[in-house]
Amino acid sequence: MSKKKKSAQATLMESCAAQSGEKAEPKRAKPEAKPGLIEVSEIAEVNFPEEEGKVVVLDKPADVPSEEKKKKVVVKAILAGEKVITESSDEAREFYNQSRFGIIPESGKVELSLLEGLYLMEKGRLDIKSESGKKLGLEGFLKKARGAEPNFWIRYCVFKDIRNRGYIIKTALKFGADFRVYDRGVKPGEDHARWIVYPVHEGDTLTWYEFAAKNRVAHSTKKRLLIGIVDDEGDVTYYEIRWMRP
Repeated sequence: MSKKKKSAQATLMESCAAQSGEKAEPKRAKPEAKPGLIEVSEIAEVNFPEEEGKVVVLDKPADVPSEEKKKKVVVKAILAGEKVITESSDEAREFYNQSRFGIIPESGKVELSLLEGLYLMEKGRLDIKSESGKKLGLEGFLKKARGAEPNFWIRYCVFKDIRNRGYIIKTALKFGADFRVYDRGVKPGEDHARWIVYPVHEGDTLTWYEFAAKNRVAHSTKKRLLIGIVDDEGDVTYYEIRWMRP
């Protein structure tokens, strides 16, 4: 990782901590499952094995040699409330066509979520301005995003981690969850999502009622349930939870 990228990430982390005023809390113990009801299994990657009791760690997608990389065009966009709206261009529409970022309405412009906007901004693919025409840096964008979504940073850590692993992740409000995640190589519309994901901070607590309720949502939508635990460094650990029949 280049020094420039590290600096940008550090700026985001420091800005988030300064705005939230939160102090690091000691790590909580891992949740224990109630025998015969729920199985909780820690996993090292977002890709899960089919066989029970095994964890398969897959490498992240290999980097493409620099000489094979195409020159990336920076797309112009505007932050409009809780959306990021791009210019109407083929380069902007490639965000959706290639990786299913955002949606494309009749205007031909791509409408991105705040999470997608920050992710593409960090990747150097977006140049975002406010509605008044002021250019926004990473820290300025993050401040506005956190004002619109109080839990934005925790959700972004999970969103970014899963996207970096090569999976398409979209919102799942209609399922009563934060996100839905598709198998690697699968796009929305080609098949159903495989997981629904709930991001939480490591210092947060869940009652057994809340915990079971999330599992019921996954069960009723025929999807697997992931809890993404975000630590104070922004690293994510995933737990897959399933109902078990005695």
